[in-house]
Amino acid sequence: MTTDGIAGLLIETHNWGKTVAFWKALGYELEFETDHHSGQLRHPGGGPYLFVAERPAGTPLQLQPVLAVRDAATFSPPDSGRVVRPFEAQHWDAVEMLLADPDGRHLRVQAALPAGTPKEHPHG
Repeated sequence: MTTDGIAGLLIETHNWGKTVAFWKALGYELEFETDHHSGQLRHPGGGPYLFVAERPAGTPLQLQPVLAVRDAATFSPPDSGRVVRPFEAQHWDAVEMLLADPDGRHLRVQAALPAGTPKEHPHG
């Protein structure tokens, strides 16, 4: 099974406020904010969402595409990639796999949380 394409981008930052202000100045609107310096923005013209997450100073920052799949149970990652973390339930009603491309860059593959699957706690 293939993906439905890039649904969003995970953008890590050391300064939540400045990063959100930057994207808002580019026309994005804040859809929601969590209580731990993260949240999602979307452009009114469409396209992938941006999920901005603050990380501690000194932590290397990443930018990762988030690909959508309809069904995690039928998704098979490409042989040229490597599964870093298999699908796991997340606290935002999704299961997520961390996949590495042939050059080692990480991307996230998400599907809706199957009915009856317990969610993970938001802080690990």
